[in-house]
Amino acid sequence: MTIFVITLIIPSAGILDTEAAHTVTTKISEMDAFYELQKTADLLLRGVEETLRPLGLSHTQYNVLRILRAAGSEGLTCGQIAEQMMTRDPDVTRLLDRLGVRKLVIRWRDHEDRRVVKTRVTGEGLQIIRRLDAPISGLHRRQLNHLGGPNLRQLSDLLVAARGDAE
Repeated sequence: MTIFVITLIIPSAGILDTEAAHTVTTKISEMDAFYELQKTADLLLRGVEETLRPLGLSHTQYNVLRILRAAGSEGLTCGQIAEQMMTRDPDVTRLLDRLGVRKLVIRWRDHEDRRVVKTRVTGEGLQIIRRLDAPISGLHRRQLNHLGGPNLRQLSDLLVAARGDAE
C-alpha cells in the first residue's frame, strides 16, 4: 500500500497562490488516475487468471505462449520474448523452463550461432492456446464491450500516450 501525503503551506494572508493550487490539483488528479488505472488493471487481470486457472497457467505463461504462437516455427530468443511481453518478468528463462517441463514449449540452440537459444510453442502448447482463444476473447468482450468502439479506441490511445517514452 502506498500512502501519499500532500502538505499545503498557506500564506499568512490566507490567500493560496494559484500556481500552487494548480500543482496540488494536478498531483491529486494524476494520483487518482494512477489509482483507478491500477484498480482497473487488477480487476481485469483477475478475470484472465480465473479463466487460465483450470489449465494451470499464469497470465505471464499464457502471454508467452501467445507470443510464441505468433512467432511461428522460427521461434524467438528469450530477449525477443521479453520485449513483447505485456507485463515485465525479470526471469523469462525460468518462465520458459516451467513451460518446457510441461512440454508446452521447446528450446534449441541456433545452428548458426550456438550461443543463441530459441524457443517455440509445441503442438500441445498450441492446443492449449486454441482452447483459450474463445474464452479469453469472450472475457474481454464482457469486460470492455460496454464502452463501445469509439471509447475503446480512445482508451487504447490514452493508455499508449500514458506509457509515453517509458517503453
